[in-house]
Amino acid sequence: ELFAMFFNSVTNGGKTTLAEKLKNMLPNCDIISQDDFFKPESEVETDERGFKLYDVLDALYMDEMVTSIRNWMKSPASSGLVTEESENTCDNLKNVYILIVEGFLLYNYEPLNELWNRRYFLTLPYEECKRRRSTRVYQPADTPGYFDGHVWPMYLKYKTELEENASMQVDYLDGTKSQEELLSYVYSDIIQELNKLRE
Repeated sequence: ELFAMFFNSVTNGGKTTLAEKLKNMLPNCDIISQDDFFKPESEVETDERGFKLYDVLDALYMDEMVTSIRNWMKSPASSGLVTEESENTCDNLKNVYILIVEGFLLYNYEPLNELWNRRYFLTLPYEECKRRRSTRVYQPADTPGYFDGHVWPMYLKYKTELEENASMQVDYLDGTKSQEELLSYVYSDIIQELNKLRE
């Protein structure tokens, strides 16, 4: 049995940490990260202000990402990444293979839309997002004004598109909450969903 959950978030929203913690709690669980599919810097477009346009789908090899997800779904046990069952695995999770897909632009790419069981979106207010972003080192480094000129506007555009799409079922999570709180909520939600699938 396969169960796929997608974590989307604003930059530095906490999706990677949450995904890693969940992976440690769930048996037979793998993570596929959108960040692994960025095109090399030389292939990423630059706008008239000199900003590299990383926060758009064209900056990513999305077809390769979809292929990776489909390959995992065809044969999760042979993916080489699957973790051993933990001692305290509840019966509901035995014989279930779980995939966590985490990224920042997952829900407006049509080919991904049929592959999920649950979708989460971690949000942050502007000030907190900018503060967290400023503590991280990127390759290539953020140029002055990059967050306000490209990163934040693209996030708002994307989030608005999602909110206006009535058919898009997304569970919005407050990224300012503690990791423990978020982890507890998502873990419970997954167990509930798996129970429903079993019924």
